[in-house]
Amino acid sequence: MPDHKTGTREEWQAARDELAKLEREHAELGQRVTEERRQLPWVAVAKEYEFDTEHGKKTLPELFDGRSQLLAYNIMFGPDYEIGACPGCSNLGDELDATRVHLNQRDVTLICFSRAPIDRLIAYKRRMGWQFPYVSTYGMGFAFDFGLALTPEQAKEIPEVKAMIENPPEWLEEWGRQVGAKLEDGLREGPSWIAFARDDGRVYHTYTVMAPDPFVAPYHAFLLDRTPKPRPEEPRAWRKDEYPD
Repeated sequence: MPDHKTGTREEWQAARDELAKLEREHAELGQRVTEERRQLPWVAVAKEYEFDTEHGKKTLPELFDGRSQLLAYNIMFGPDYEIGACPGCSNLGDELDATRVHLNQRDVTLICFSRAPIDRLIAYKRRMGWQFPYVSTYGMGFAFDFGLALTPEQAKEIPEVKAMIENPPEWLEEWGRQVGAKLEDGLREGPSWIAFARDDGRVYHTYTVMAPDPFVAPYHAFLLDRTPKPRPEEPRAWRKDEYPD
């Protein structure tokens, strides 16, 4: 007997019909959120930034690669990470390449940022088999200017971060070992999406969202939410080449 309630086909259909009503409400609310998101005011980026890429230095407008929209994911891979990027962020990175062709055809360039030096990003990208552009913000203020990372002083002022550093759960201690960084350094990186638009020669910041928003989770989390059994409560992740046997 399954460790879950069972029923007849008729009972299943009745329950499914009730769930469908909630799903429609959820979809309608999601559409409202999307509309409100697109109504956010655009903020002109006045500061000039120059990023390290696999193909040399590039400015923010150059990262658009000729398109009018830029969507970037900030992978947790700080300069203090001695082993590699956050495993959870790496899970999301594994799922980005297949979407690029579809975004490119819709006037969107997709890239990733991290604060580690470019040579370490290139090596990690090769290890993971990623194809998307991976850009370093090492040694520049970009990540701090847009709230993608915290300074040591800022981290000390956030109660949630301070509590995790002072009394970390077991999974977070293991995460620190996975990335090769002290928690006070590792937790200063913010897993987040950021979007920019380019119009009439100017670049505008349009949107930022950070964890724990579901959009920052790996895409396979969407599929797991539709499987019969719930996901484990412990937010533990492994890189694709490190899953235990």
